[in-house]
Amino acid sequence: MRKIILTRSAIVGAGMLLSGLVLQCLPAAAQQSPGYFIPPSPPTPSAPRAPTPRPAGPRVAAPSAVQLTPPAGSAGDGTNQNDAPLQVQLPPAPELPPLARGPAPPAAVIGVLGIPDIMHAATAAQQVEKLISERREKLNEDAQKEQAAWRDLQQGLANQRASLSADQIRTKERELQERITNSQRQFRDRNRFIQEAAQVGLAQIERMLIAIIRQVAESRGMNLVLHRAQVALNINEFDITDPVVEQMNKTLPSVVLPPDGVSAVSAVAAQAAQPAQPPASPAPGAAPARTSAPSPAPSGPAAPRR
Repeated sequence: MRKIILTRSAIVGAGMLLSGLVLQCLPAAAQQSPGYFIPPSPPTPSAPRAPTPRPAGPRVAAPSAVQLTPPAGSAGDGTNQNDAPLQVQLPPAPELPPLARGPAPPAAVIGVLGIPDIMHAATAAQQVEKLISERREKLNEDAQKEQAAWRDLQQGLANQRASLSADQIRTKERELQERITNSQRQFRDRNRFIQEAAQVGLAQIERMLIAIIRQVAESRGMNLVLHRAQVALNINEFDITDPVVEQMNKTLPSVVLPPDGVSAVSAVAAQAAQPAQPPASPAPGAAPARTSAPSPAPSGPAAPRR
């Protein structure tokens, strides 16, 4: 069986794209920040120079130095806070011995796929997106209703302020503040439960997607699968997006999400606490069912009958 190498970007392609953008921005950030080490630009050679002869034998790396910022001096110790950075000499780097020659990897049989297209066409991902959107809309509606109730209570308290005593006003204000605090905590919990449900659904999709990519790649003899965004040019025969989507919808048409308003941790704990259902007992007088192993298929042609 061939070993399939799945790059992590084949599962989270957007993360790799973001990493590439960050790497491209590093030189500009290094020029703006004085804390980065900026290698000096090589001087333009005016004339070709002869190569400097190097001594034979193993080369020993020269110890490098590192600059340390001196700590700010305390009051009365006589140190100057504007001292130059300290030069600390590092010990020589150890020599790396040569390694034994290992086996060469097999020839690469490459495939590409588009994760955004798979997530857009997968029915399980569409289900997660629909349910999470519905729960967020319901949360927003409940929050708006509760805020309107707060405003009505505040307005009613302001209208009754002239006819109430100071103790009654403080009591009503405290009750209103407690209601606002409890409602805000409940909305934060519901929002967290929605995020947990989305993570549970996407985790199920990602787990199955990795297995299906491996399955489709093995069926086509591929041992390296890349994200389509990383490839500048490829032909359609390399792309396995459509077969992965087809197999994904057959294997995982939907996912299981925690109920609305319930934490995913609590839902998993409640499911684990449920006792296992015992197997159904056979009817009285019925012979017990026997499970027999399937007979092996014949390896060669059947012998002719006599």
